Amino acid sequence: MPAKFADPKSHAVPLHLVAEDQLDAWLSGQAAPVSKWVEANNFTGALGQALVVPAIDGAAQMAIAGYGNETSRQRGRFHLAGAAAKLPKGTYRLKTNLPATTLANETLGWLLSSYRFDRYKTSPPMKAELIAPDGVNADLLTTIADGEMLTRDLINTPASDMGPPDLEQAARDLAKTHGADINVITGEELLTQNLPMIHAVGRAANRAPRLIDMRWGKTGKKVTLVGKGVCFDTGGLNLKPAASMGLMKKDMGGAATVLGLAHMIMASGMKIQLRVLIPAVENSVSSNSFRPQDILTSRKGLTVEINNTDAEGRLVLADALALADEEKPDQIISMATLTGAARVAVGPDLAPYFSDSQTFVSTLESTAETHADPVWRMPFHTPYEAMIEPGVADLDNAPSGGFAGCITAALFLRRFVTDSPYAHFDIYGWQPTAAPARPKGGVGQANRAIFSAIETLFHQ
Repeated sequence: MPAKFADPKSHAVPLHLVAEDQLDAWLSGQAAPVSKWVEANNFTGALGQALVVPAIDGAAQMAIAGYGNETSRQRGRFHLAGAAAKLPKGTYRLKTNLPATTLANETLGWLLSSYRFDRYKTSPPMKAELIAPDGVNADLLTTIADGEMLTRDLINTPASDMGPPDLEQAARDLAKTHGADINVITGEELLTQNLPMIHAVGRAANRAPRLIDMRWGKTGKKVTLVGKGVCFDTGGLNLKPAASMGLMKKDMGGAATVLGLAHMIMASGMKIQLRVLIPAVENSVSSNSFRPQDILTSRKGLTVEINNTDAEGRLVLADALALADEEKPDQIISMATLTGAARVAVGPDLAPYFSDSQTFVSTLESTAETHADPVWRMPFHTPYEAMIEPGVADLDNAPSGGFAGCITAALFLRRFVTDSPYAHFDIYGWQPTAAPARPKGGVGQANRAIFSAIETLFHQ
C-alpha cells in the first residue's frame, strides 16, 4: 500500500504536540474540563503518550501527543510516530510550532508508521490518518516513504520468493513505472560479457546469477548506484552455522536499498543520469560451487584468492563496480550488507560509510543530520592495503586475523574503482527491535541522506 496523507478537506481532529516542559503553559490556555481530563488521565507529555479529549457529546474534541524532553528525544527518532500508533481511528490535523526540518521528519515518521508487510498474513492497517501539515512538501515526503517501503518489502520477502529472478522482476517493475531502460545479463552470458566473479559466486544455485543494469535520465551529471543482491547466503562451502544463516534473506539489502533510493530519485524528477547496477545471485552449495583457495580473475583483470567463500559479496560487487567505473560517472555509490565487523563497530542503527571526497562527506553528514538518517564515516585506511594482498594473487577476499574487517572489505572494493569518485556504505538493512516508524524487519539505511546529498551535489 503506498504512503498517503488524508484528504485535506476531510473533518479532522486537532492534534496538539506538547513537550513535557510545555504542558503547564499549554494547559493554562485550555478550558477547565480539558485540564481536568488531562490530569485525570496522567498525561505528562512524555514521549509516546497519546490522549483523546472528548467533547460533551463524546466525540473527539482534540488529541494530544507527548513530545518528551530534549534528553529523551535524543535517544530516538520519529517521536510523533510513537504516539500516532496509539491514536484511535480518525483523521488528525497537527498543531505545533516545530521548526520546518523537524516537522518534515516527524511527518515522514507518521507516514512510515503506516507500513505493514502483509504479503503472507493480513495485518490491520493503521487507523489514524494525518492531513499534511502546512509547510511540508507532501509530494516529496510520500515519494521518500514509498521508496523506503519498497526497500522494506524487498528485504522482508523470503528467498523462496525473492531470488535473483524475483529481484530482477522488482527492478523491471520499477523501470516500467518510471520509464527507465533495463538490461539483464544472465547465466553463462555473464562469462561472455566478462563478469566472471558474479558468475562464479552464483553458478551453484538453481536460479541463475545475473547482472541487472537500469538507466534513467538523459541529461545532467552521471550517478551510478551499485547494490549487493545476494538473495540468500549459505556461506557456500564455508557454510554458515544456523544462527548466522537465519537472517540471510536480508543479504540483498544493498540492492533493496538502492532500488528504493532509485525510486526516490526518479519519482522526484531529479535532473541526473542515473544508473543502477545489481549483481543478483544466491551463494549456494553444490558440486560446482567455487572453493576455498580458488583464484578468480575479475572483470578488471585483478586476480582474487578465495580464502573464504562466505566473503562473496565483495566479489560480485567488484565486477559490477569495475563495469560502473568504465563509464567514469561523476559519482559511484555502493551499498551492501557486507561485513559483520561493521555491526560490531557501530551496531545496527548507524550506517558506516567510506569516502575520500571531503565534499561528499561534508554534504552527506549535513543531509544525514537534517533527515534523521544517521551515518558514520569510516576510513579508507591505505596502510591496511597490505592486509588484502595474499602474495599468490593480487587480492585476498578474506584476510586472516579478523582485524579491521569492514575497512579491509572497503579497501578491496576500492581497488575496482580507479577512475571515478567512490563512496561505499556497509549497511545492516534490518531493524532488530521495533521502534517508532520502524517495525522489526527490513529497513533502509542512509537512503534519505544519500538522496538529499545527490540532489545537493549533482541535480542541475
